[in-house]
Amino acid sequence: MKYMKSQMKQLVKENRELQKSLKVLMAEHDLEKNFALKALYHSEVAEGGKYQLDYQALDLPKG
Repeated sequence: MKYMKSQMKQLVKENRELQKSLKVLMAEHDLEKNFALKALYHSEVAEGGKYQLDYQALDLPKG
């Protein structure tokens, strides 16, 4: 599974819990949004993370 900024932005946009986590990451570690998004991806999505299936579903064709 590959990190895609556009998909990660969409996932965060659709999930309040991830929105809060993103804001906390940005504040606690003084990160720019793009770096915080990538960190959030690695901690919550990649390698069987809590939001992996939601993230992968964004990649499926709309049908």
